[in-house]
Amino acid sequence: RLANAVTPLWRLPYQEQLQVKYESQRKILQTLTSRLEELGIDAQKLGGFCCPLQPVVPSPIINGYRNKSTFSVNRGPDGNPKTVGLYVGTGRGRNIVCVKANHVENIPSKHKQVAQCYEEFICHSPLDSCILFHEGGHWRELVVRTTSCGHTMAIITFHPQQLGQEALATQKALLREFFTRGPGAVCALTSLYFQESTMTRCSHAQSPYQLLHGAPHIFEELLGLKFRISPDAFFQINTAGAEVLYQAVGELCQATEDTVLLDICCGTGTIGLSLAHRVSKVIGVEVVEKAIEDAQWNAAFNGISNCEFHSGKAEAVLPQLLASWEDARPLVAVVNPSRAGLHYRVVRAIRSCRSIRRLLYISCKPEGEAMRNFLELCCPPDPRKKLAGEPFAPVLAIPFDMFPHTVHCELVLLFTR
Repeated sequence: RLANAVTPLWRLPYQEQLQVKYESQRKILQTLTSRLEELGIDAQKLGGFCCPLQPVVPSPIINGYRNKSTFSVNRGPDGNPKTVGLYVGTGRGRNIVCVKANHVENIPSKHKQVAQCYEEFICHSPLDSCILFHEGGHWRELVVRTTSCGHTMAIITFHPQQLGQEALATQKALLREFFTRGPGAVCALTSLYFQESTMTRCSHAQSPYQLLHGAPHIFEELLGLKFRISPDAFFQINTAGAEVLYQAVGELCQATEDTVLLDICCGTGTIGLSLAHRVSKVIGVEVVEKAIEDAQWNAAFNGISNCEFHSGKAEAVLPQLLASWEDARPLVAVVNPSRAGLHYRVVRAIRSCRSIRRLLYISCKPEGEAMRNFLELCCPPDPRKKLAGEPFAPVLAIPFDMFPHTVHCELVLLFTR
């Protein structure tokens, strides 16, 4: 049941998985075409689509490709309230159980090993797991991040409830001891973090990640560059797949040495830095402050001097940045937002900047909020919505399989005007 829930295509041969994904992307493109027609835009071009849809680009690695896994702590099928795994069931059905992920094919063995050791630790702890916040308990999520350089970071989330500083210090010391000298030493963690959190999700700014052991960062190599990764920084989940994706993005940008590349939602700067040698300048914008620190370090470490990175919400930073844009150099935008898509003010700023003639939108959920963005980019000027500027048009769609065994794809849509 767990494999079917988190990797629903796992029983299919890989070529069949790619065909299933192609069909789902085809439906998304058909929906976009219909929605554009509703806006009065003549979108019927090739084969009834608003733009050509290329075959799904396969992932170089099919099994164990995830470089980040998030494990929950809850009751298992056997009733053990300290099971570390992934959820099966629904809240509405009141049948949620936490199942060990040992058989799930997209999770690497190192992640499974750390999860098993964490379960062993909390099972010997006198403190309860925190299943419902108001019912007490302490032990919560485990995040494991790994890199091809052999680094492993574990982040343990802990609900402090009413524990004082001395009791918290004791738990942290026990964790450190377990993973450095105890049974957990087999995991060979290069970084062990602890976060006290009274919320479902908690940023570093809300409650700092506390380093209990090892180095503050892990490092990854991608397209000949070295990248530093903080606990909460975004990095594509499939590193080998990201290399293929970023190489394609570089080609689609058609950037020259005169081009300025605008990298919106840039994370640790991977896209901008990997393309920096092709362009005149890279400008990155990212909301996670620690990720921007990583991006700046990554640029300096790799000897890249033509990049600048801005920390803050894109909807606050970008309108100011583009409103006064007077640079004569061609400006290409690459956007790689979360599933929530781009804020309306970001789309408005992009539309209003006449220098942006080419835009690449990378979406992990194109049928969601990204669809709203596509329509906002392409619709005729609308004074009521303060959407000015010449509209964009989609000219090419390429799906990349960053998530084998799942139904998801990363869709790259190229817009021009």
